[in-house]
Order: sequence, then structure tokens, then C-alpha cells
Amino acid sequence: MSKPFYIELPNHGLIHIEGADRVDFLQGLITNDVTKLEEKKILYACLLTPQGKFLHDFFMHWGDGFILLDCEGGDRAQDLYTRLNRYRLRSNVQLSVEEDHKTYAVFGEDIGLPDPRHNALGNRTFEKPDAEEKPFEEWDKLRIHHKIPDGSRDMIVDKSLPLECGLDKLNALDWDKGCYMGQELTARMHYRNLGKKRLQALEFNNTPPAPFDDITLNDKTIGQMRSSCGTIGLALIKDEYLDALQSNENSLRLLGQ
Repeated sequence: MSKPFYIELPNHGLIHIEGADRVDFLQGLITNDVTKLEEKKILYACLLTPQGKFLHDFFMHWGDGFILLDCEGGDRAQDLYTRLNRYRLRSNVQLSVEEDHKTYAVFGEDIGLPDPRHNALGNRTFEKPDAEEKPFEEWDKLRIHHKIPDGSRDMIVDKSLPLECGLDKLNALDWDKGCYMGQELTARMHYRNLGKKRLQALEFNNTPPAPFDDITLNDKTIGQMRSSCGTIGLALIKDEYLDALQSNENSLRLLGQ
């Protein structure tokens, strides 16, 4: 059995939401069902545009009288804070933001809360564990292998669609809750199976293309690059070219094939 270890996850911020209306306030805005948060203690969710395009993703943590949003840090945390404040209106909620807040992924220790996207990603905690530290690249390779996007590294603000990025398979969307911003288009894509491209994990013979560069195969543009680590990475690939990526004779292939 391997020893417990942790990995620091860079570029994280924190939004504090307090007040009697905090659950109802979030419920009408985001993709997951906030009423389940008290029981589950952690949920993954997104804020979308009215047209169903990605704006922010984050983890909600339940606290005694407050909700914490573990989100991207720096300017991205400020942007989420500003957007949420626009919808506060007369709701009894108070918001504050920390642009830089430490977040850790922990493996082999029963501390923190399980990452709700995939059990392979360990537990998440704000407390620095008393264990061996491993480099961020190990976590990055793990989440790429499981086709898990890392915020705006992989999803384009005001452009990416949640189903194209696989967020429906990562417990970010609740199909049974009431309306939220962007719900109509997202539900239509889901129930009519309208998506024609998906985020895929790829393995390259050489250095992957730069983020958001086009990817070509046999002189055809088959998709667009996202984040990478070493010789593997995520890319938004058109479904019609998935069979062509199965061949080991290509300079790139679906990871694990």
C-alpha cells in the first residue's frame, strides 16, 4: 500500500456566501442542485451565460451558516464575485472574495471531502496535510487521463458548452432541478443529443500543440487543443474523426488506445 500524499492545486480562490437566502440565491443561477449540498457537503457546479455557455466552474462546500465556492483564483475569482453580486438584488446574502486560497488534493488519507467529479482525484481540503507532497504534474496527468477539464485552461469563457466538455459525466449538472441560467439550451442539447464534438484525452508522439491551437490529421482540422502535461493533453475533437484516432500509425491517438 502506497504512503499517503498530497498535491497542492495552484490558482484557487474562495467566494464566501452568507445569509438566510444563500441556498435560494444560488439555486436559480447554477447548474447543480444546491438543496442537496447540506447532505453531500460538497458539489461541483457551473455558472453559465443565458445562452448556456461556460463562465465559471467551482466546488460548493457546506458550512454552518455559509457556503464556500472553491473557484479559480486571481482575476477569475474577482470576476465570479462580481457576476454573483449583480444577481444579489434584494436577497439576504452577503458575499466576499479571497483571490488566493490554498487548496489540496489528498490521496491515502481520510481527510477532506471526495472530489465529486471522479473518485480517482482523491479528496479536496483547504488544510495542508501532514504527508508527503508530490508535484502538480502527477495530478494534472491523472485528470487528463480521465478527461476532466480544469476550468478556463480547458473551457473557453462565453463560448464552451458544458456537454461538449463532458460536465454531464462529472456530476456538474442536475437534470431534475428547476430552472437556472442557461438551463434551456443545455437541456435541449442533452435530450436531443445535439453535440457533435467532445473533450477527449490524447497522446502525442511529440510535444502537443499550444492551448487552443487547431489540431490536424491527414491535412484535416479535427479539433482544437486545450491543456497538456508532457505528451498527453485534452482537446475538443469532432466526433466524426474519433475512429481515425484509433490508429497507432498517427502522430496522435486517443489516450489509452
